Amino acid sequence: MENVLSVAIGASLGLIGAVFGSWFTARRQDRMWLREQKLKAGVGFNTAVVQLIDHLRATQLSDDGAGANELTGRMQEARSALYLLCTDDTVDLADALARRVWISRPSEGREDRRAEHGETLDLLRRFTHQLRQEIASS
Repeated sequence: MENVLSVAIGASLGLIGAVFGSWFTARRQDRMWLREQKLKAGVGFNTAVVQLIDHLRATQLSDDGAGANELTGRMQEARSALYLLCTDDTVDLADALARRVWISRPSEGREDRRAEHGETLDLLRRFTHQLRQEIASS
């Protein structure tokens, strides 16, 4: 009887250890997956934003058609992923950055384009810093 009780206790403790171990492993894998998805979305968004900024600066407003549309689509797709994965602070910066890119589109007679470009790059840096902190903390 004594042997059966000690075997049952040992088996119960082993089972509890296995359950907690698998739970902790699953949590860690979930965090790693989320971190990877945030990184992919952030890289996609940053890349599309930078390419769109460069494209819009290099073209005239009237001939920015297909290239700008494709880059905008990629930016929006990555931003949608950020909406699903990231905190409100990161999403708010992504929204502000997307709006800023379109505000700073080239147009005739605008003398303050250099200042606007600097503000856009500053916002891009702030977004990247916020995303980096969020990824590091998850």
